[in-house]
Amino acid sequence: MMYKLTIIVPVYNEAENLERVETELANYLKMASVPASVLFVNDGSKDNSQAFIEDICNRNTAFEYILFKENRGLSSAIKAGFDHAETELVGYIDSDLQTSPEDFNSLLEHIDTHELVTGVRSNRKDSFVKNMSSKIANGIRRAFTKDGMDDTGCPLKIIKTDYAKRIPMFRGLHRFLPAMIMLQNGRITQVPVQHFPRIAGTAKFGLWNRLLGPLMDCFAYLWMKKKYINYDVTKTSK
Repeated sequence: MMYKLTIIVPVYNEAENLERVETELANYLKMASVPASVLFVNDGSKDNSQAFIEDICNRNTAFEYILFKENRGLSSAIKAGFDHAETELVGYIDSDLQTSPEDFNSLLEHIDTHELVTGVRSNRKDSFVKNMSSKIANGIRRAFTKDGMDDTGCPLKIIKTDYAKRIPMFRGLHRFLPAMIMLQNGRITQVPVQHFPRIAGTAKFGLWNRLLGPLMDCFAYLWMKKKYINYDVTKTSK
């Protein structure tokens, strides 16, 4: 089957969620507005996530996986997904399922006229501390990047693959995906999506990851923006 969309699912110690992930994504593939497949990227999980992933992939022909030798972080997992994808579009969703795969269809409605479409979590079901730290971090990031996005941490995105593959990823840069598409003169937009409480597993980000770390990453982004190489080819000899 010729797929148009690869859905990247980073996994790190999410064994308790993976049966739900299989169900939700298998159901979504039946209703997806474009032919889609799923790519698990196991970021060196120390629980039995890999056993679940292999069973899921054996049961579902549209599912495949990458297994890291060791934990390298969320940005590395996303980059590996971008590198591995061969479809026209790539999507991204967290394995905690606090967002719904069904909302990919809402994002896909806008991808013809944009290079990246990101979700904005409506009525977030997180703790007060998590919500406030995220709001502050997004405000700081917007001031640095001028990307106009309200919720770049939302784990639900669609990107045109040729743009995604050109993003020079580094640790923490997953929050800057819209800004990195803008560096390529790509068009970005945001769409409201559903948000749900975490049912199983534990969050992988604390206050440092959510607030102080992104502040440091803003300076890295400004350096990259100044040094970024961008060009368009109008003609070749071939």
